[in-house]
Amino acid sequence: MEGFFLAGRGLSGYFIAGSLLLSNLSAEQLVGLNGNAYRFDISGMAWESTAAVATIVMAVFFLPRFLRRGLTTMPQFLEERFDYNTRRIVSVMLLVGYALMANPCSLYLGAITMNQLFDFQAFFNIPDWSAIGILAFAMGAIGGLYATLGGLKAVAISDTISGLILLFAAMLVPVLGLFVLGDGSFMAGGRTLLSHPEQLNAIGSETSSVPFSTIFTGMLCANMFYWCTNQMIIQRTLGAKSLAESQKGVLLAGSIKLLVPLAMVLPGLIAFNMFGPVFTNADYAYPALVKAVLPWWLIGMFAAAIFGTVISHFNSVVNSSATLFVIDLYGPLTGCRDEKKLVRMGKIASLAISLISIVIAPLLLHTPNGIFDLMRRFTGFYNIPIITIVLVGFLTRSVPALAAKCVLIFHIVVYGLYTFAGLDKLIPLHFIHIMGLLFVIEVLMMLLIGRFKPRTASEPVHPPAKIPMQKWRYAEPICVIMMAALISIYITLSPLGLAEKNGIPESFGYLLAAVWAVALAVIFGLARRSRRFQQRPIVESIE
Repeated sequence: MEGFFLAGRGLSGYFIAGSLLLSNLSAEQLVGLNGNAYRFDISGMAWESTAAVATIVMAVFFLPRFLRRGLTTMPQFLEERFDYNTRRIVSVMLLVGYALMANPCSLYLGAITMNQLFDFQAFFNIPDWSAIGILAFAMGAIGGLYATLGGLKAVAISDTISGLILLFAAMLVPVLGLFVLGDGSFMAGGRTLLSHPEQLNAIGSETSSVPFSTIFTGMLCANMFYWCTNQMIIQRTLGAKSLAESQKGVLLAGSIKLLVPLAMVLPGLIAFNMFGPVFTNADYAYPALVKAVLPWWLIGMFAAAIFGTVISHFNSVVNSSATLFVIDLYGPLTGCRDEKKLVRMGKIASLAISLISIVIAPLLLHTPNGIFDLMRRFTGFYNIPIITIVLVGFLTRSVPALAAKCVLIFHIVVYGLYTFAGLDKLIPLHFIHIMGLLFVIEVLMMLLIGRFKPRTASEPVHPPAKIPMQKWRYAEPICVIMMAALISIYITLSPLGLAEKNGIPESFGYLLAAVWAVALAVIFGLARRSRRFQQRPIVESIE
């Protein structure tokens, strides 16, 4: 069974990194985030670039705790720490989110890209929703069958191969876009963008699509959920051959995510400067740019890359959904322990989830603010309460299962009222701030319940870990370099750098130099501490 759901716990760091990137860098980001940049501004890049922080937290804090317990799914920990009902509620929330939003969005964005690149709708003279439905069915059928027949190892390997093609294609689009924008001159295209410095400002105001202040509130919580507790993501890390390989894969993926501003928002700006505000549906901007800038002989390669990333994302979600269904719901409810039967039920669940996602995909055609904004709002129903109860579960011992269930119910009711019942009119806060506020309230709720109705059960004794648990020796310096790179990116894409209307300030270079000087000092300090730690047992043994 571990072979199907966890690749036999034998994945290396490079396969983990490739699979994480393809599970994450899907059409949702390529099409949706560039559409957001086309319609609003580049402040939306914060969703992706700040994921570096969440991957650091995952590698340093969560991975050792997950792998030491030998978990197959994150909700398994919730049953161990709280109770089975908590595990079941969270598993159902994740399954609903995957089937109703994550997978349909991936199919939808892939379908509109294919439709735009090859004029599928015009060629067959059919309505746009029919074209989206047919293309979504084709991609969903292939992705669903691949995940059903191959399991996680096949998904991880295909993700890694497709990832190399996707990264190459995604980086090529903005380069060729600047050539076209500059009438054949790359430098002229760059000067055209620099002539509108306000468009290069990633520091979003309170009226932007993503205000900068939200990075430190709800966005931090949402990214921690996605990279630290989201089954679709962590399943790759749980299949690692060792803690060191798992940390290596997560941190490598987080480092590559720092390239997001180049591939995920720059094309949106180029499309706006090239076409103007002509697209009522912003999600069509990126496919139109691709068709305009790529030579005909590269269109096929890009289409293959998009097709590969959609299928990779789709089958990753399907495999994770089947794992949740079998391990957290079907197995415990039926008492089945026959591994062959459980794997068979996992394959049936994979097909069912695939069909649900295929049916929903065309219904997303007329989203008012683009699919990227819709996805972020929808995931707010489950990302905040889940990261809340997982964090409190790890950091406390007295908080009972009652607190976890109260938080899950409280969040769905309050966030639902804010989203659908007009509560957002009474509370004039950005929805990302609302997520951060709810996180604080829900943590306090759990601590208060734990204070007055403390948990009485003792912590279970865990067997030895199934894999080597030695940490990756380069984990800490890589974390420091990632944080320095993230800060440098935001300095560059701000009024302290390229976004200054009167030209790049003289202090720009000094600021970057200061950031990296501090980073080097921290790395040297960590190295000295590590050497002292390694020498300590030797000194004690000599004495």
